[in-house]
Amino acid sequence: MEQLLTNVRKGSLWTYAIILTVVGLVFSYMATHFAGASAGDYDASLINSGDTAWMLASTALVMIMTPAVGFFYGGMVSSKNIVSVLKQSMVILALISVQWVLVGYSLAFGPDVHGLIGDFSFFGLRGVGFAPDANYAGTIPALVFMAFQAMFAIITPALIIGAFVERIKFRTLVVFTLLWSTLVYDPIAHWVWSPSGWLHAMGALDFAGGTVVHMSAGFSALAAAMLVGKRIQAKTLSSAGNVPFVILGAGLLWFGWFGFNAGSALTSGALAASAFVVTNTAAAAAALTWVMLSWAENKKPSALAAAIGAVCGLVAITPASGYVGPIAAIAIGILTGVVTYIAVHIRGRSIRIDDSLDVWAGHGIGGLTGAVLTGVFAEKAINSAGNNGLLFGNAHQLGVQLIAVIAAGAYAFIATYIILKVLSFFMPLRVSSEDEEAGLDLSTHGESGYQL
Repeated sequence: MEQLLTNVRKGSLWTYAIILTVVGLVFSYMATHFAGASAGDYDASLINSGDTAWMLASTALVMIMTPAVGFFYGGMVSSKNIVSVLKQSMVILALISVQWVLVGYSLAFGPDVHGLIGDFSFFGLRGVGFAPDANYAGTIPALVFMAFQAMFAIITPALIIGAFVERIKFRTLVVFTLLWSTLVYDPIAHWVWSPSGWLHAMGALDFAGGTVVHMSAGFSALAAAMLVGKRIQAKTLSSAGNVPFVILGAGLLWFGWFGFNAGSALTSGALAASAFVVTNTAAAAAALTWVMLSWAENKKPSALAAAIGAVCGLVAITPASGYVGPIAAIAIGILTGVVTYIAVHIRGRSIRIDDSLDVWAGHGIGGLTGAVLTGVFAEKAINSAGNNGLLFGNAHQLGVQLIAVIAAGAYAFIATYIILKVLSFFMPLRVSSEDEEAGLDLSTHGESGYQL
C-alpha cells in the first residue's frame, strides 16, 4: 500500500491505469443494481413532444455556455495562460457531469430534509426516469429536467475560475470544485428551486439562477480571491491577451443564455417566448450602458466594455426573466450596467482584492441587482406562478428578495472561505512563483495556446 501511494504521488501511468480500471469495474458492478433505474414505468401520454424537444435544445444551449466562459475568460488573460483557462472550463464540464448524476441532482432536487437539502433518494439517478416529475416539470421526462439542471450546476463553478486565473493549482481546483458543488451549489439550489426549500417556501423569485448561479459564484469568487491571493503581476482588463476571444465568448454566452432563461419556463409556450425577448433586451441595454460609461471614462468606445456589459445584463435579467416585460428589461439592463461598472471601478481602486476578472462585480453584484429588481418589476400577469413586485403594489416581495440575496451571498462566501482554508492545510492553493511567471499553459499543462 505504501508503494502504491508513493507511485500515485509520482503520477505513475500504470498505477493510475490500474486505479481507474478498478473504479470502472466498481461502476460496472453498480450498473447491475441500477438496471432500469433511468427508465421505469411511465405513461407516454403525459410527455409533450414539443416541450421535450425545446428542453433538449435548451440543455444543449446551456452546455455551450461553459466552453464559452473559457473563451470569454481566456481572452482576458495573458497569452501564456489561455490554455489553462480553457482546460479548467472543460474539466469542470466533465467533473460535475459525473458528480451531478451520482449525488448532485439528489441533493438539489431530491426529497427534502428540513428545507435545507435533498436526501440521497436519487443517488445515481435511481427513480429519475422517463416519467415526468410533477414537482418540477409535468410534461417532460424527469431525465430531461435533470440534464437541463446539470448544465446550471456545471457552469456555476466554471464562473468562479475568473477570480484566480493565472495562479490556481490545478489539482486543488479539481478538489475544490467537487467540494464546492456538493456543499455550496447543491444546497442553495435546493433552498430556491425545490418546492420544499426554505427560500422557495418564503416566496423568493429566481426564475433561472440570479441567486443560485450568479450570486453563489460571485460571492464565492470574492472569498477565493482573498485566500488565493494576488497575482505576481496583476493586470487590468485593458491588457487582455485576445480581445476577439472575449467577444466570441460573450457572443456564445448571449446565444446560450436563451436556453438558460427561456428554457427555465420548462415548456415551449408563451412564458418561454417572454423570457427569450427580455433576455435579449436586457443584454442589449446593459451592453450599450457599459460602452457609454467606458467611452466617457476612457474617451474611446471599448469592445471589451460591450462584451462585458452584455454579460452583466444577461446576469441581471436571469432571476427576473420569467416575471418581467420588455420595458422593465431595459430598465434592469441600464441600472445593472451602471451598478456593475461602478462595482468594477470600486473593486479595482478601493477594495484591492485581486478578483482577476471581476467575477464578484459582474456575477455577484449583477446577480444581486437583478434579484432585488425582480422584487420591484415582477408582474403576476406575466407569470401566475410568480408574484407582483413593488411597482405593482407588493412591497413584501422586495423584502423577500432581500432576504434571499443576503442568505445566498453570505452562505456562499463563508462556505467557500472555509472550504479553501481547510484545503490549504492539505495542498497548496496556488502554483509556485516560478510556474506563475512561466505561465500555467506550459508549467502545468505542457501546452501552448499560440505556436509562433
